[in-house]
Amino acid sequence: MTPRGHRVDVDLYTAAGAAFVVVGGLVAAVASPLDLAKGSWLAAYLVLVCGVALIVIGVAQQQLTTAVPTPMQMWQLAGWGVSNALVIAGSLSSIPLITDAGSIVLFATLVLTAWLGRGLLGARRAAGYVYITVLIVLAVSVPIGSVLAHARA
Repeated sequence: MTPRGHRVDVDLYTAAGAAFVVVGGLVAAVASPLDLAKGSWLAAYLVLVCGVALIVIGVAQQQLTTAVPTPMQMWQLAGWGVSNALVIAGSLSSIPLITDAGSIVLFATLVLTAWLGRGLLGARRAAGYVYITVLIVLAVSVPIGSVLAHARA
């Protein structure tokens, strides 16, 4: 239990986020020994964007007074998975258009995620502000990542 009596459960968001953190850690462990050119970037992306952000989203959405409907959760998680897979594939293959496609899907998913959690701002101040801050940081990083992908191509 959290200090205010609110539970934080392991749900699909937090479990998937934790799995991404573990995979990112494993990539970090082998990146240098295997001389993976983009291993450091991949590890950081898996841990921070795919993992930690998804855990924050999952924990914050658990604080909503009304649960996110299952179909919306599926759209959100599908968008998260597809967008990040495209960003990773585009970055590792140095094909910026794939990264751009992933960035567009990620941005749309972030908008959906912000809309789904809009009730957090009024109901749970800390959770709402952390949630929105993470989404804003990610939304700002999307076009920056696309520009960098084109610069490296």
